Amino acid sequence: MKMRSRLAVAFGAKTRCLIRRCRMGSGASLPGSLARRIDPNILQTLSGLVRDKIIAVTGTNGKTTTTALLSHVLRSQGKTVLTNQTGANMQNGVVSAFLPAAENRTSPIDYACIEIDEMDAPQIFSQLNPDCILFTNLSRDQLDRCGEIDTICQKLKEAAALSPKAALTVNCDDALLTALAFSASPSPFTYGISLPVFPEAARSLICENIFCPCCGEKLFYQLRHYGGLGLYRCPNCGFGRPEPKESVSQIHFHQGICDFELDCRPIRAQISSPYQIYNTLAAYAALKAVKAPLDGFAQAVKTFDYGNNRENVFLIHSTCVQLHLAKNPVSFQQKLALLQTDPHPKDILILINDNAPDGRDVSWLWDVDFGCLASVHAVTITAGGSRSRDMGLRLKYEDIPCSVIPKTEETAQAIKEKTLRGTGNLYIIVNYSNLYPTYSLLSRWQAHQKGENTL
Repeated sequence: MKMRSRLAVAFGAKTRCLIRRCRMGSGASLPGSLARRIDPNILQTLSGLVRDKIIAVTGTNGKTTTTALLSHVLRSQGKTVLTNQTGANMQNGVVSAFLPAAENRTSPIDYACIEIDEMDAPQIFSQLNPDCILFTNLSRDQLDRCGEIDTICQKLKEAAALSPKAALTVNCDDALLTALAFSASPSPFTYGISLPVFPEAARSLICENIFCPCCGEKLFYQLRHYGGLGLYRCPNCGFGRPEPKESVSQIHFHQGICDFELDCRPIRAQISSPYQIYNTLAAYAALKAVKAPLDGFAQAVKTFDYGNNRENVFLIHSTCVQLHLAKNPVSFQQKLALLQTDPHPKDILILINDNAPDGRDVSWLWDVDFGCLASVHAVTITAGGSRSRDMGLRLKYEDIPCSVIPKTEETAQAIKEKTLRGTGNLYIIVNYSNLYPTYSLLSRWQAHQKGENTL
């Protein structure tokens, strides 16, 4: 390692330690920023620490869970895995993830499973040199930063071109990604779901992939799962969904457990939402694409926590509190579908912010089919966060009663009130910047209550 790179690693690592010692955060981005200032090509050097394979995961939804599952499976096989587990997926976050390994080089790294932001993918791939690129799906997200879906697709196309030797693994239920993958590689590794396993509530009227990416004619969907995912074909040019190399069969849901077959392997996963099958299938396909060991895949999936701090259940004052992340139209639609599977009366709290991690533009709320909230047995629906009034207005147009918490500092009190005098069944749906503060708050309350009960 050159002197410049050593200095970059040293400064970055010391900054990370200082941040954690002072309890100023996890040090997921700033250390990488400082390291890159000293050595702009530091990631290229750090990627050389991986002695086996680097798997890069990118796309709109499912990146964090899929990356975590990849890491979990490989570690269960005794492999040493480096990953950006905090979800910091831009350049600074990726570099920060490598810094501890660079500082302590006594433990070799077998695999790196890295989640990568779609808009940063070209800059990261030019230095990371991944052995496998996994494309999950594409939909509109953070309109003010990413723009329309065509802009994101172009970024991913540029990124794929920078890694010509990488095994492209693609969700072929996404027409845009399929066209992108086959234009970049003669034989991408494809995966998809051919069975109708998603409920009607998971599908909004908004479909991202309406037109053929090859000729521009309107696509025909034999089956649409949700968003732009499904079985499609173009009646004009013949472009269509290929037969996936990896798929699932024999899918059965029962009380938060899903049993299915994958590559003739029986799989049991602790999931209540069908979209987690996509994440499982994606991880399996990527591991197979790089010829990683798969003998323990089923057992690893069985013990994996799909919540990943984004789907959590707490028990506070005898109230079951479920916390869910919804950051764009497609992910929000899945959470609404989840609400419909619960037949019991419930309170619903929706927290919407417009901070930098969320995107300043919240017009995407109008692309979500909130009409289904009228049939989910909601006793109360409350909107909070810095854009609470926008959320309240959106529900007003659906004739759905909604209370609004105009001041964000009153949110904690509102949650506490629902746990004390609510239905005993509380759902909290948040976008990104609300997730960790709300998670921390609920964790403290639950821990405090358990402490009181043991006295």
